[in-house]
Amino acid sequence: MKTLKLRIRDKHINQLNRLSGSVNFVWNYVNALSYEHLKRTGKFFSAYDLNEYTKGSGELLGLHSQTIQAINETHAKSRRQFKKAKLNWRTNNPNSKRKSLGWLPFKQSAIKHIATHQTGKKGLKSTLQLSLAKGQKLIIDLWDSYNLSLYQINTLEIVQDSRNRWYACITVKDYPKQSCGTGSVGIDLGLKDSATASNGDKLTIKQTLKYAKQLAIAQRSNNKKRIKAIHAKIKNTRQDLIHKFTTQLVKDNALIVVGDIQSNQFNSKKGKLAKSVYDAGWFELKRQLTYKCENAGCRFEIVNERYTTQRCSCCGEITANSPKGRKSLGIREWICASCGTWHDRDINASKNILAVGLDRLVEGIPLL
Repeated sequence: MKTLKLRIRDKHINQLNRLSGSVNFVWNYVNALSYEHLKRTGKFFSAYDLNEYTKGSGELLGLHSQTIQAINETHAKSRRQFKKAKLNWRTNNPNSKRKSLGWLPFKQSAIKHIATHQTGKKGLKSTLQLSLAKGQKLIIDLWDSYNLSLYQINTLEIVQDSRNRWYACITVKDYPKQSCGTGSVGIDLGLKDSATASNGDKLTIKQTLKYAKQLAIAQRSNNKKRIKAIHAKIKNTRQDLIHKFTTQLVKDNALIVVGDIQSNQFNSKKGKLAKSVYDAGWFELKRQLTYKCENAGCRFEIVNERYTTQRCSCCGEITANSPKGRKSLGIREWICASCGTWHDRDINASKNILAVGLDRLVEGIPLL
């Protein structure tokens, strides 16, 4: 299964806002019902139990019966996941301090792909027909960067972002599988460069720093629309850079080894590195590599990276002049006192990480 996220055209905003209000009504009803049942009996309602209480309400609310079932299933699943007796209320009131972003779930039987048209030289536009209440249909147009005609649609969730833009998150089956390469690569995660590969490729993400001045100006003028636009720009640019980097890694390699560094290792009371850690996007990089490697048949390993920065990737020795600890973060290049090899700090670490993945750390990695 794979999820495709496509932008819905803005002409549908008013209709989607109205339908999301009906979804919020169902959610709040089953939330209150489940909580009252728990107080009286000490037992939780399952999704099947909630379906019995919401049966037949779709015609009054303008929603498909399976959409209401999907709401009940999501509520029961979220309650178990977060271990709460009652979840947060949902509201689409724009003046509310806790306004909920819109959400519309649809199951496979309520979705029909009508057509895909070409717009311009490369652009595509697809049209979907969604079933609502009895005899009612919702036809939406969306910008299609994947060509939906090539996929078998499974489920669909229409979601809203903070800028009142709507997106179709479509899970598909039988999508074209990517083939992986034949090489092997180690990845060292860091702050100066978000990721450094053992072949010398580097991923540098400094989007928060790049847009910091523009963001400060917008915040001082209390321009909320501009603030949201800048945050979206930072997020989307970061995502694009990581996608291009991880896709190329999978195309070129059959084995990808990444160090087990985590964001909480850099948390401090003063939080001086918090912004850099957030901008690095380590979790997102690992997440993308996980599903892309699974799709392409590439092996993905996360290994212990202890001493990989200090150890020489040629002779395997830890010498006195090798960078050690946070105090040596400024040392980006060093020469091994044992064998005299010059090292780029991050490339050396990534070679050692690859060696750990290949169980060859003791033997070292020969010079190319």
